[in-house]
Order: sequence, then structure tokens, then C-alpha cells
Amino acid sequence: MDSQNIYTAIDIGSSNVKVVIGEMRGSQLHVIGESNIRSEGLRKGIIVDIEKTLQSVQEAIAHAERMTGYEVREAVVSISAHQAEIQRVKGVVTVTSGEVTNADLQRVMDSASSYKLPEGRECVNVVPIQFTVDDCEGITDPRGMIGVRLEVDAMMITTSATLMHNVLRCVERASISINEIYFQPLVVGHAALTKDEKYQGTACIDIGGSSTTVSYYEEGILQNAKVVPLGGDNITQDISIVLKTSTTQAEYIKKQYGHAFNSDASDQEFFEVPIEGTDTVEQYSQRYLSEIMGARLVEILEFAIDALAQMGVRDLPGGVVLTGGCAMIEGIAPLTRQVMQTRVRIYTPQFISVREPGYAAAVGLIDYATQHDNFFNREMTAPMQPAQTAHATEEVYYDDTTDGEEPQEKRPSWKSKVSKMFNSIFE
Repeated sequence: MDSQNIYTAIDIGSSNVKVVIGEMRGSQLHVIGESNIRSEGLRKGIIVDIEKTLQSVQEAIAHAERMTGYEVREAVVSISAHQAEIQRVKGVVTVTSGEVTNADLQRVMDSASSYKLPEGRECVNVVPIQFTVDDCEGITDPRGMIGVRLEVDAMMITTSATLMHNVLRCVERASISINEIYFQPLVVGHAALTKDEKYQGTACIDIGGSSTTVSYYEEGILQNAKVVPLGGDNITQDISIVLKTSTTQAEYIKKQYGHAFNSDASDQEFFEVPIEGTDTVEQYSQRYLSEIMGARLVEILEFAIDALAQMGVRDLPGGVVLTGGCAMIEGIAPLTRQVMQTRVRIYTPQFISVREPGYAAAVGLIDYATQHDNFFNREMTAPMQPAQTAHATEEVYYDDTTDGEEPQEKRPSWKSKVSKMFNSIFE
């Protein structure tokens, strides 16, 4: 097993922290370890208690490490769409040698990234849309082309500086070097949507525990994303209130007997519910349960329609793709078709041990990071090692001594990028 090709993804979701360790063999991902821990210290996907969130992250990492026998030293990390904004930016540089090289590519991306942000905002990702060499537009990879002027049209994703700093701080305190941080709707769409869906105009609805992220893809790129402050936890609370039972029991009932679409739910299948604070139990049918669950899911989907309308989206030629933990609820696809009046499918990662829609972001993180690193010829700074030989992360910089070819970039960790910022904020 080549440790250079092993990636760790940390997805700090609205109610769970998921860690996936995967090995890239060529273009194929092989999951070798995973964990899914209920997160504490988050509210609606935003960290409100770093200490509790830190404990959840540490527990998730430790569980994944025990599965693989490897010590996690660096990871790619997701950041939610809360308070995020997407805008178009442009970068322009002069080609130094007449032929576009890796160095020119990096310089033009740096130029696009230099856009001045308002106070309180931080850049998450700058994603190239197309390159232009002199008058030739629509280029996906300009390297090797002859020209004088190189331009890039890119998408810049920004978020709240406070939200970004809290995520970075939490992961760094878990003794993990951050390889890169990626916008969650970007990696979910990368994993869940086909190439055609990204071009046709498709909504990706990621229904998590305490929030739902609605993103829209068109012309091959992410156009916008918004967050609805409702999710599976609200369904659990509704079940708990209506059936007069504990939230723990309500969560179990939701997963074991839940159905979203009343017309397909059974009125012959019954289950017992212990009444909170008493010694009695009551019997309810799956159809009755579906009325409770369906009402909340309809509300979530109607909020999703409103979010799309705020983006200016009135039609979905590519339909809707559902993912996230709640996409596992039986009957959610026909209910969504009825509410949104378009075709619907559910995305589930097809990897052993992570065949659940809730792992879309974690799996997408690894696949997206791999393609990103390959495109920019980057390597991990701290390849994973067996636990008994793992050691502290070292910073690796450009190697200018290679003869006859351009140096390959050794990715500096996010720790080195933000250490000065942390020193000023967290002294």
C-alpha cells in the first residue's frame, strides 16, 4: 500500500463528524477506513463550542486510525455553505518563456486569488472555469501552449472569517495538519452529480442532521449554494413530541420504521413506542409515522424551492439529486418528485463501508482533492505512516535542484499558511 496515495477526509457536518481514509489507485478510490461520530458543539452546522467539537473530531480520527493501523497526520477538510458567497474573478499574467508552464499556471491562479475581500471574509477556494491564451478562449489546461498573455476566469468562494478560523482551529488542535480545505457543496456535487447533470441545470439537495444545503449546478460549474436551517433532527423532534417518547427512541423509530411518502407507507405494519415518563407503550402504524415525517420533509423541500428561487432558478432540466443522511429515508424520492415536480434520484457512494448518502461529502473530498493535486502537480506534505513509525509533520518546500525539468510543488500545509493569523487571533 503506497502511503503517498492515501488521503484522509474530515467532514464536519451539521450533526456528525465523518472521517474517511481512502487510497487512490489510479483514478479509483478504495476506502480503507471510516468513522461516523455524533458531533457535539455544533448548531446548524456552525461550531459554537470548540472544545466539544474538538473531542468529536479526535474521537472520529481515533476510530478511523484503529481500523487502518495508520496514524493520521494531515487531512482534507470540508467547510459548510453557511454564510458563503460565490463570485467570479479573473487573473492575468504574462507568459515568461513563450510557453505556458506549471509556474505560469500557479501565477495566474495567484493573480485570481488576490481579489481584495471585505473585512470579515476569507477565501475558501478559487476554482478555474476556463483559461485564455492570447485570444484563444475555453481552454481547460493551458500548459504547453504558446502565447504571451495567460488569463483565467475563476469562481471564488468566500465565507465568514470567524467560521473559517473556528474550523481550522478545531482541526489543528486535534494535531492534524490541514492539507486543504474545500467548500462542502463543491465536493458533494463533484461526487454526486454526473457530467451531464452539471451542464443541464441540476439541484443537489444535501439533507443533513440540523441543516439542508441546496446547491445549483449549470454549465458544468457550481452556480450558487444556500443553507436551509432544517434537517433530520427536526424530524426526530417531531416524532418525539407527537409520539410522546424520548429523542433517542424517536431517532431509532425514524431509522427503523420511517417512511416519507404516505401513499406508499403501510397501515398494516405496527411498532411499539415506550411513552416517556411512564411504564406504558403505544402502538402506531408506519402510515401514521409517515404523516409526521412527511409533513416536515415537505416543509424542508418547500424551503429548498424558495432557496432556488432566490438564486434565480425557476426550472431544473437536470432534475434533483438527493444526498445526506436523510436521503436514506424510505419514500423520500417519490415525495420529492411530488413536491418539486421534476425527476429525482438519490446519490449513494458505491464503496464498501460507506454506502450511505451521508458519506457523499467525505468521499467527494478525497476524489476532488486527488484531482486538484494531480492538476496542479502537487504532493502531500506528510504521507501517512503505520502507527508505530509515524512521526511529527515536517514542512516541505519547493525543490529547485532537479535538473532538466520544473520542480514539482510540495504542498505547504494550511498550518504554515494560517499560523500568523492564529497567533494574532488566539494569543
